[in-house]
Order: sequence, then structure tokens, then C-alpha cells
Amino acid sequence: KFTARPVEPEKVEQVVEAGRYAPSGGNNQYTHFLVLRDRAVLSEVARIAREEFAKMEVTSDTYQSLANSIRFSKKGDYIFHYNAPVLILTANRIAYGNAMADCCCAVENMLLMANALDLGSCYINQMKWLNEDPVMTDYLRTLGLREGEKVFASLVLGYADTKDGLPFRRVVARKGNPVTWIGE
Repeated sequence: KFTARPVEPEKVEQVVEAGRYAPSGGNNQYTHFLVLRDRAVLSEVARIAREEFAKMEVTSDTYQSLANSIRFSKKGDYIFHYNAPVLILTANRIAYGNAMADCCCAVENMLLMANALDLGSCYINQMKWLNEDPVMTDYLRTLGLREGEKVFASLVLGYADTKDGLPFRRVVARKGNPVTWIGE
């Protein structure tokens, strides 16, 4: 959860700049950052997401987090961006083979910078799941998404709604990703 306190423009700029310095395939630097801070725009993006997710059906193959987005949207009370005051979308060229990797590298850098600045942040998958939805795409075009681009990764920023105002930092139990060691 986030407080309603706006994030200072200088901090948002630092976070975005960290994303801009992320590695990219061939150093192409095609990632396009859309920084949404306007409350009315954030509300509209959330409304569209809720309505478009509500049109989807959950199957046995639906990724669990997407299934939750669909279920909550059908109840009518889903706000995918947790009411954070900043939503940063990373878009890239649809035909570019490294688009998702480049966007994810940028988002990871931004998450690390947000943490260094004591901002709360969260990786947001929902916009990627709607990157081929015509209603969302049309709206994002009015915000600056270019033809031939789609959103591949995003994050939210804000001040954490905690007692001390700092992000909730904890060690998450690991399931044990496999590691294969070759050599000494």
C-alpha cells in the first residue's frame, strides 16, 4: 500500500534516469518510458484495466496472478496499481527481439533506485497482459505510446503506507532455483 503523498519530481527523475542507464541489447536504447503521475490519468488507466480484465475468462492454464486480476476485476473493486502516485510504463518496439529483456532491465534498475531513495515500489505485470488490448492501447496512444510499440514491463512508486514510511523490506523465502556449477 502507498500513502497519498506525492513523490518529489527529483526522485522520480532519479528513478527514471536509473532505468535509462540500464543495459540494452546491442546498446540500442529503444526503451520508451511513460511516467504517469496525474491522478485522473491513473484512475482512467485503472478503470480501463479493470473493465478489460473483467471481460477475460480464467482457465486452468491462466497464470495465477493474471487469474487474480481477472477475478478481482469481475468483482469491480480492482486497482492494479495499488493507488500509487506514480506508474512508470516501459514500452519498446514490437518487432525488436530484445524488447522485453531491455524493458525488464530498465525496470529492475528503477526498482533498485527506488529502494535506495526509500520509496516503495512494485513490479507491475498487468500492463503487459493488456499490451494487445485495443481499448488500453488506444488510451495509451493518447498518452504518448507510439505506433509500433507496446508495453512490456512497468512499476509503481510511492511512499509506503508503513509506520516509519519506509518500504517494507524483508527476506522472502526462496523455493530453490536450480544452479548448475561447471568447473572449480
